[in-house]
Amino acid sequence: MKSTNDLIEIAAHSNITVLLHGESGAGKEVAARTLHQSSDRKSGPFIALNCGAIAENLMESILEGATKGAYTGAVSEKTGVVRAANGGTLFLDEIGELPYSCQCKLLRILQERAVLPLGATKPVPVDFRLICATNRNLKADIQTGKFREDLFFRLNVFPIRLPPLRERNDFESIAQDVWKGILQNANLYGAAPLSKSDLEKLQSYKWPGNIRQLKNVLERYALLVHHKINLAEILADEYKSSCVHEYIPKPGWDDIGEALHKYNGNKLQAAKSLGISRGSLYYQIKKATLCKRIAV
Repeated sequence: MKSTNDLIEIAAHSNITVLLHGESGAGKEVAARTLHQSSDRKSGPFIALNCGAIAENLMESILEGATKGAYTGAVSEKTGVVRAANGGTLFLDEIGELPYSCQCKLLRILQERAVLPLGATKPVPVDFRLICATNRNLKADIQTGKFREDLFFRLNVFPIRLPPLRERNDFESIAQDVWKGILQNANLYGAAPLSKSDLEKLQSYKWPGNIRQLKNVLERYALLVHHKINLAEILADEYKSSCVHEYIPKPGWDDIGEALHKYNGNKLQAAKSLGISRGSLYYQIKKATLCKRIAV
């Protein structure tokens, strides 16, 4: 993660276009806000738009704005997100979800550094810094015709990959920072940090939802711990559904095998150290055995 932080710091001190890659929940918007707050544009606006949350027929006016009376319902002038970001940063999240028909409009905006609001006859110059984020493989989308190659090269000027939580070596500090933020938001200043046992339980899971999922679990824990519900129970409930992502040991560093070895085959103790129930441990052992048979 150090190299990622270094890249963010380097990019922050320029106006270069940044493309953030990473799984859902890996902290792409946090990275984008960090880039903005560390830049010379920090006193300007930070405007965020989720490209996957806007209807295609509204995207043009949302991007470029519209003049009064440009269409039915336009009772006043609409600025659009690009002009709203003037002097600051425009963050386009889930850029891979931008409708193909709108991609050419964004390309023109980037080429001309100007917008043409609906109903206007003259372009309006705009000074903004662009940061985009995606969890998609845009190169693959180019091959399937879902994403414009010329737009990709406009966006992929300074790519930064945000590693998923399971690949990071600073898990403990991340978890403690998230926990501290949760306690502060709940006005629980001075509360104890996560214990070593709590951190061990948290690290037993692979967090497919990354930091967002970790935060959800810890918020639940902060609320329920006073009702005598422990973290192990919350984690077991979080991961009990296969659609969420069950714990699957990987060959070469089998956590379940290590836990069983550590506790001399005592499945109850091993399950507790992993933050799962004994029944769940039996299930994972059976599943791992089945997977190995299939692989063979």
